[in-house]
Amino acid sequence: MRRYPAEPFENEANSDSPILLVKSEDLLSEVLKQRTLSSKFLEPYMTDIMYLIAVRQRYKGFLYILPRVSDKCSRFVPACDILIMWLTHQSYPTAYAEDMKEVECDISKVAGVSETVEEEVEETKKLWERTFDQPYEKAGGRITLDLGGVPLSKPPVYWEVFDTDVNTKYKSLMPRFLLEVCMFARLGQKMKPIQEKMTHDFVRLRAVRCHKELKIDKPLSSILYDSWQMVWHLYCEFGTRGVILEFRHHGGRCFKGRKLKNAEAFLWNNLLRVPTLTLGREVEQGVGIFSSITPPVQAPYLLKCVPDRVTDDSGAMISDEILRMNHYRPQEGRWLSRTVLDHAGRECFVARIRVGEGFWRRGSEKPSNVKWADRITEIREGSWSYVAGSIGRAPVQQK
Repeated sequence: MRRYPAEPFENEANSDSPILLVKSEDLLSEVLKQRTLSSKFLEPYMTDIMYLIAVRQRYKGFLYILPRVSDKCSRFVPACDILIMWLTHQSYPTAYAEDMKEVECDISKVAGVSETVEEEVEETKKLWERTFDQPYEKAGGRITLDLGGVPLSKPPVYWEVFDTDVNTKYKSLMPRFLLEVCMFARLGQKMKPIQEKMTHDFVRLRAVRCHKELKIDKPLSSILYDSWQMVWHLYCEFGTRGVILEFRHHGGRCFKGRKLKNAEAFLWNNLLRVPTLTLGREVEQGVGIFSSITPPVQAPYLLKCVPDRVTDDSGAMISDEILRMNHYRPQEGRWLSRTVLDHAGRECFVARIRVGEGFWRRGSEKPSNVKWADRITEIREGSWSYVAGSIGRAPVQQK
């Protein structure tokens, strides 16, 4: 109060005080354009050091290509990863001004955050491909600016990350990691004359581990030969280890089936060892494949509840095996039981609800239902202790 007597310490608006008007409309307009800027950079992998190293490499390419924008491209549309580094660079105005003097380019040719772009996107992609022979967009480096005034939709994965991990409390839960994957393809020039004849050839994407039913086919005849085409955009579990591309041929009229001609694997660990998080290969029949990923980040837990056998008061499944082990003493109480599985199919919890009481014997005795007020619901952490095949006992620890 002594230093700023006219400025209140509390950062709250007083209802009695007059509303301050912004005299600079240009400043207000710029502030309003940036109001949704932070929402473009909320993905948790954007703070990973591996991602930032890859972004720095891409930003160097952006600075290299800027002087060529005026000649071969009317406007350059930065992808979200380049935009992060560009805005960070601008936050140090003195260093930014010195660096831009060496680049000798017109910054006004770069599309702003709030500008509506459409035709410039394709021009930017073609300029980048001609310069570096790589696709412009990549995993974690998509164009997030408005296209034709319509914002891009949100990613289909719930990326929210919490400060505390429940895995530290529940040891039966294994952490789940997700990564974004983009697969591009392009046919070589020598494939152009025979592209129309490749009606029986296709490429199939499969997972290296788990998800054996995953089979996504793409005809080779539909792949472009003059530019990179995004063929698959996926969000994968890190536990899948990678993807396999199988090049197959449909059988003709006489021979049915699908013949495997070649296979190429893109493993997550190999991609993580590359500073740019990308890998490009020339594979079967002059087909170029370019794969990119984001660093894996811990994702929300994915749990599934499946029905299991009815259990007694002690947690043992109702079965002849348990009855024999108890010297044919009837099992007391009845509980409906459910097994909770995680994303990898591992048993994490056993959920039970008490629905019956008393003993059940063979004969005229009937079950005794438990009143609603006397029902008990319990969750036991851990997996079943199997004693004979699929027959077992619920874990002891209760939650």
